[in-house]
Amino acid sequence: MYTEKVMDHFTHPRNMGEVKDANGVGTVGNAKCGDIMQMFIKVNDDGIIEDVGFKTFGCGAAIATSSMATELIKGKSVDDALKLTNSAVVEALEGLPPVKLHCSVLAEEAVKAAVDNYKENMKKEAESKADNSVSA
Repeated sequence: MYTEKVMDHFTHPRNMGEVKDANGVGTVGNAKCGDIMQMFIKVNDDGIIEDVGFKTFGCGAAIATSSMATELIKGKSVDDALKLTNSAVVEALEGLPPVKLHCSVLAEEAVKAAVDNYKENMKKEAESKADNSVSA
């Protein structure tokens, strides 16, 4: 039913856990199946994801897709991370059963939510700095 890669990422997940100094966090969920994914990214000044982590409440496929997604975006630019597709996650895991494909969609959405949150935080930070320099 599951490929060796899926089982490996389920039993030995990579980058599991919260990144304490994350500057982007995204949470997505699917009420129908009960899977919830939270993705944490730490982006450096050059826009490169230097650290990434996840917390997932869900089935083995949800954990495996979260783990693989973190592997696929670590060391990449935030713009490259936004290009991650659920198909790329499935391909990297060498397949998922059709009834578990929604897990790869959640992984893609969690990455995008974390990047969107990072960009929002950077925008607020820039606006704050601009406000401070105007009032100085």
